[in-house]
Amino acid sequence: MEPKPSQKKNFIRTLLRFIWKSIPIVTVVLVIALVIFPLSKKISAQKADLSEKQSHQMMVPKAPPNVITMKILPGMVMEKISLPGVAKPWISLRAASEVKGKIVTKMIDEGSRVQKDDILAVIDKRDFQNNYDSALASYETALTTEKRFKALSKKQFVTQSQLDDAVARVKTTKAAMDTAKLNLNRCTIRSPMEGMVDRVYIEIGDFLSIGDPIATILQIDQLKIEVGIPESDVAAVRKLKSFDMTIDALGGQKYTGKYHYLFKTADSMARLYNLEIKVDNPDHKILPGMFARVSIVKNNDPQGLAVPIYALVALNKKTGVFVEKENKVRFRPVTTGFLDGWKTQIPSGLFPGDNVVVVGHKIIEDGETVNVTKTIRKMEELAQ
Repeated sequence: MEPKPSQKKNFIRTLLRFIWKSIPIVTVVLVIALVIFPLSKKISAQKADLSEKQSHQMMVPKAPPNVITMKILPGMVMEKISLPGVAKPWISLRAASEVKGKIVTKMIDEGSRVQKDDILAVIDKRDFQNNYDSALASYETALTTEKRFKALSKKQFVTQSQLDDAVARVKTTKAAMDTAKLNLNRCTIRSPMEGMVDRVYIEIGDFLSIGDPIATILQIDQLKIEVGIPESDVAAVRKLKSFDMTIDALGGQKYTGKYHYLFKTADSMARLYNLEIKVDNPDHKILPGMFARVSIVKNNDPQGLAVPIYALVALNKKTGVFVEKENKVRFRPVTTGFLDGWKTQIPSGLFPGDNVVVVGHKIIEDGETVNVTKTIRKMEELAQ
């Protein structure tokens, strides 16, 4: 039975509507197909090209890696620490007044050089001179009385008690005279030692009491460099007799000092034991208060072997170095000792004349063939 014309029209309309709605989807699918197909074709071509290159590279032998070696030779290896210190005068002494009085003479200025017993200043002596003259007169009178009483005692004209009083009077007046003389001498204030006047605290006309300062005198022909030593380094310092140091304020000028004294008590806060180092300072270039950098040698090995710290590698949980011989490298375990700057002491594991890889050791393997571009004896040669 044939469909009616109206049914045909409805079918055609429905088909056209479906085709119209499907156009965007078909368009997207066509675009994706047009993009993906050439791209997948290109990727396949690149994979094939890469596979061909890799197979070609596998056929070409790998070039040996370039390395630099260092010939290990015996020499001095030292473990040193550098500690700050401060210069102090060998002796610092403050001269003071021992009597009361007015300054009438001043003999010194800052920077003056004085010898022992040189006059620093003079206090007005007049009152002290009068006291001495009076005490001297009393003493001479007592002596005369004692002599007369001794003569009279022999004739029994005086009693023993009167004679004893005369003898005691001599002793008392002599003591008073000696004290007066001592105070008179103290009016002339003298330097207690040889040295340099650093500070002067008086002027003519000043009135001083007992104990007032006159001047500070320093002895700086020798100095003490005081350094704080950590507790862990005390044992090593006790063994040393001399120390090298530099003075920053003098442009790093080098000096050598001798062990003087290590304090037996530590600073309560820093836990440091103060070490005093004796340094000769004849030209007075080093001044008290200047900072010093003291080098302390804790350990040394005069014929030790050492390698750069960074040349060490870890392999199979062992620490060692790569040793080159006839362009082949072998990993060799070593034991490490103390540090000397950028080097570490090797007590065992190496022998004099071994060539240790110091550049390129991170890219090589045990047993690999290498190309030695340079062999050095000191690390400074790397910069040449």
